Amino acid sequence: MQKAIPHTEGINPASRDLDMKSIAEIIEIMNNEDRRAVEAVYQARNQIERAVEVVVETFNNGGRLFYIGAGTSGRLGALDASECPPTFSAPPEMVQGIIAGGDIALRKAVEGAEDDEEAGRQAIHENGVRQGDMVIGISASGLAVFVSGALEEARMLGAKAWLLTCNPDFGMRNAECGFKSKTQNSKLKTYFDGAIAIDTGAEVIAGSTRLKAGTATKLVLNMITTISMVKTGKVYGNLMVDVNPTNKKLKERAVRIISEVAQCSMDEAGELLVASGNIPKMAVVMKIKGVERVAAEKLLAEHKGILRETIK
Repeated sequence: MQKAIPHTEGINPASRDLDMKSIAEIIEIMNNEDRRAVEAVYQARNQIERAVEVVVETFNNGGRLFYIGAGTSGRLGALDASECPPTFSAPPEMVQGIIAGGDIALRKAVEGAEDDEEAGRQAIHENGVRQGDMVIGISASGLAVFVSGALEEARMLGAKAWLLTCNPDFGMRNAECGFKSKTQNSKLKTYFDGAIAIDTGAEVIAGSTRLKAGTATKLVLNMITTISMVKTGKVYGNLMVDVNPTNKKLKERAVRIISEVAQCSMDEAGELLVASGNIPKMAVVMKIKGVERVAAEKLLAEHKGILRETIK
């Protein structure tokens, strides 16, 4: 019997004669396929919602989020994690990215790393994953044993383990994710607690999951961290009130945010930012409540850092 191949390895009929197409025709093909990736993410919105709920619960209980993957999947996880501190002033340990082959794999392909199950298990221990944390394994095909080993080890330590994949044949052993596993390998049903399966289908270039699968993965990761940060009080309205103003652009953004929320001039907002120790949220509380930094800090702490609750 011929072994079934994952959807991500299939041959896309829309691009079968790709090398014979004009540049304009290839652009149109790729645009059409990217639209399908966006729709596939929408179709998985219920699974994404459940995953985000677990992330929010994890953060509220003092746990951390770890992404782990190989190749493009690992790089996308590391990228998303690295953007949380400047965007939300999240502690670096709050969201972390782990990639097969180590940091060198962020810039250079480390072939074979995804096939090392033991390395995945070791990575969980080396990065200090513990009970109360959440680990999201990212594998476009669902076949990276580095990821499956890591998730299985994380579960053994008491962490929540979820899989993000673009292979819809990989599901959960229970029905809560809305789809069932079709795989013959029973082990694949036991190494995670939940899954997000994005059915992106065959790539424009067969097996090149840096394309549609990568696009869909990035969209999902955007949702996971953005929504969880919103729900843990790091956003007011649609403003990043916890932005870390570490450069000119971010300082200017912070001043605009303070001015908008606190309804004051840009000049005053700039002064408040300095007085707050470069903490926009603190500056807003100082202005609206008419208090100094120490009192503002106490008020925020009493409301668990949620600005809307603090200034109402």
